[in-house]
Order: sequence, then structure tokens, then C-alpha cells
Amino acid sequence: MATESVILVLGYLFGFYMSWNIGANDVANSMASSVGAGAITIRQALFIAGILNIVGAVFIGGHVTETIRKGIVSPELLSDPHQTLLGALAALLAAALWVSFATWKSLPVSTTHAIVGAMIGFGIMAGGFGSVNWGKLGAVVGSWIVSPLFSLAIAFATFKLIIRLVLSRAAALAAALRFSPLFIGAAIFVVVLSFVFKTPLGKKLALGTIPALSIAIGLATACGMAGRRMLSRLMGADAARKGAEDVFRYIQVGTCCYVALAQGANDVANAIGPLAVIYFLVQTGSIAEKVPVPVFLLLFGGVGIAAGIAMAGHRVMETIGRRITTLTNTRGFSVEFAAATTVLVASKMGLPVSTTHAAVGGVMGVGLARGLEALDFGVITKIVIYWVLTVPAAAFTSMAIYQMLILVVPSV
Repeated sequence: MATESVILVLGYLFGFYMSWNIGANDVANSMASSVGAGAITIRQALFIAGILNIVGAVFIGGHVTETIRKGIVSPELLSDPHQTLLGALAALLAAALWVSFATWKSLPVSTTHAIVGAMIGFGIMAGGFGSVNWGKLGAVVGSWIVSPLFSLAIAFATFKLIIRLVLSRAAALAAALRFSPLFIGAAIFVVVLSFVFKTPLGKKLALGTIPALSIAIGLATACGMAGRRMLSRLMGADAARKGAEDVFRYIQVGTCCYVALAQGANDVANAIGPLAVIYFLVQTGSIAEKVPVPVFLLLFGGVGIAAGIAMAGHRVMETIGRRITTLTNTRGFSVEFAAATTVLVASKMGLPVSTTHAAVGGVMGVGLARGLEALDFGVITKIVIYWVLTVPAAAFTSMAIYQMLILVVPSV
């Protein structure tokens, strides 16, 4: 078998393995708070997340990917196609191995940061320290602080508002229904803007800020009013056994479904981006600043994510959803709203952001709203340590794999 074919087969294997790990670890970003709050079961979460990640990857995911993920490595390194092929292979496998290890430990890490770390390792080995864009690494480090703190503050404020408007009232169910348009509308507003500004399909539509805000406000208002009527009918059927938490249970399921859809659209690039580079190089023998991603590769990545969700997604979900603090439906809604808002606002402001870190920060925020004793700082400390280790661990692993590939794979 020709060297190019061997590299392409390895690319498919490593790409699927990375996709699998994205599903196994990152599914917690969308489903953990819903599972922890009891809005849905783990089995339901795995099924919903698997389907929506495939749909998001294929129909909303990007059909063009940047050659060098996040601009972390100097473009000059792309002058040698063989070097680029082996670098993409090394980055894929190194990132996947680290995420796999973190998943085995049931700890959430950023798959994007794992790819960034792996690309740094390849860059150092192929071109020296000067070939790495260290400013990009500074942004990654900044996200360890910005993402969780921003989300923590939003979740804290959101849950405190729910307590004030709903949970502190004698007739909490009536209050929840009365204010449901506010919370549904706020969630829809963030979801619509996130879709427009954050997903590849939304960016392709190229809506301006004013049209996007107008559409978001209109849909938020309409969905808020329609949602209250629907919730009133659902609650009215068995009002004696229902409470305010049940109102937020329905709202929470809707928000977690959006996050799963967006996850498939955005995170599939962490696995399929390097694979698309390998595929493009093998097919054409050259490399470009941006390369097309065939739909079958997006489907390939989506299926890999779904497989990871089904086989190991429960591990990290348990950590975020149940081990950091106790979640209810109102707290779970606050977490999901905070994480989605953090990713949207921070991205628009040009600040570093990680969905994984935002989700964990949101859980910490609702826990903090009940006092420091409501948080398990032992679990939080382990999570933060793994965040910090992600980049260097992926980098060193990538350096070792790249060096081995250079020795054993002949030049194409």
C-alpha cells in the first residue's frame, strides 16, 4: 500500500478516535446539568445528544476548515506536505489520547485546547519555538480564568433572580408560570444569537447585528408567550402534584437540546479539521490556507461523536451534573443559560472562551448561590488541574508521536 494511502487510513482512524473522545467528554457541556437536575435520564441524554450532534455536524457544521487550527502554528511550516501530514496525524492522536485519559478519570477538559496543545508540540518539533504563535497560547490560558468566572457570575445572578421572583413566593408554581415568558424569552434570545454568530451555517448567512437582534427579540417574545400557554396546559393537567421546578424542567430540556446541536456544529472541527487537511493533501498533493470539508467527513465525525456519547458519555456527565454541587431544574436552567450566554458574549467581545469551562463555572455559580459549603472543592481542584495540564500534556505527547512518525513513515 502506498505511503499516502497508509497516512489517509491512519487519518481516518485517528480522526474517528478524536471524534469519539469529543463525544465522551464534551457531551457533559450540553447534558450534564439536565441529567443532574433530573430533567432527563442519562439514557435519554445519550440518545438526544447523539442524534443532535450528528445533525449539528452534518447540517450546521463548517464545510471549510482552517489549515492550522486556531492559527497556533506558523504557516511557513506548511511548505512541506509530508511534514504537514505527519503533524496533523500527531496532533489528532495526541489530543485524543489526552482527552481519553481525562474521560477515564471522569474529568471535563477542553477538546479545543487539547488540539491547540498538540499543534504546539508539532510546531516546536518541526520548526522550533519561534514557529509557535505564543499569543494564541496566552488566549488559551486566559480562557481558564475568563470562561468559568464569567459563567459563574451569570449563573449566580440568574439563580438569585429565580429565587427572588419564583422560589421565595408562597405560590411558587403560579409565579413560575407568570414569569416563564421572561426566562423562556431570555433563553431563546441567546439561542438565536448564538446560532447566528457562533455556528458555521449562521456565519454563512452573514446577518448584521441589527437584523440579528431584531429576529432574536421577535422570536424570544413569540416563544415566551407561546411557552407560557403551553406550560399552563401542561401544569393544569396535574397542578396539585406540580411545582415551580417542573416549569423549569421543560425549559431546561429545550436549552440543553440547543447546546447539543451547536456542539455538533462547532466541535466536530476539532477532529475533522486535521483529517480534512490530510484528505485534501493526499487527494491533491498540495495545501491551501483553507480546505474544503466534504459532507461525508462531517457525517463521519458526527457518528464518531455519537459513538463516544453512547459508550462513555456518562462518566463526565456524572462529574459536572452531580459531583460539584447538587442541581435542581431551576439551578440546571441557570447553568445552561449562563454557559450559552458566556460563550456568546465572550466570543463577540473577542475574549477567550471554552464551553467546557463555562459549563463548570455555571455549576459553581449556582452552588455558590447556596453558600461555599454547597460546593465540593476537591472535585473542582482536580478539574482545574486537568485544565492546566491539557496544553502541555497534549504538546509533549504530540512531540513524541511526531518524532516517531518521522522515523517510521517514508517521505511521500
